Amino acid sequence: MDHRIRSSFAKQSMMQTLGAEVASVAPGEVVITAPILPGSRQQHDVAHAALSFAIGDTAAGYAALTVMPEDCEVMTAEMKINLLAPGAGDHLRATGKVIKPGRRLVIVTAEVHVVTAKEEKLIALLQGTMVPVTA
Repeated sequence: MDHRIRSSFAKQSMMQTLGAEVASVAPGEVVITAPILPGSRQQHDVAHAALSFAIGDTAAGYAALTVMPEDCEVMTAEMKINLLAPGAGDHLRATGKVIKPGRRLVIVTAEVHVVTAKEEKLIALLQGTMVPVTA
């Protein structure tokens, strides 16, 4: 399972551009981290919401993939994000989790935290639906 997720993740050029990495893989849960690079900031010098969305959606999608058969992939059907606080810190950590696995729909969530040397803070919540597709 770990190799499958990491191998697929390595093919995502967007994640490479963002400097994102898979931190951990477990059944129904994937954690992705990304530095807040100069090219990922908005005008207030904090992480752009697109960074939170990108790694949150990706972590949730890979969490869904951990509960799928080997001959399946997943794609996002819909994803909602609530931005709770600015992403002012060193890096972001997105924890994607499966809430309800299914054959046709997989309901997922992701929490995105900003991390500094002293603390971490929840800055975004995502909820969505992944659709299994044939590999």
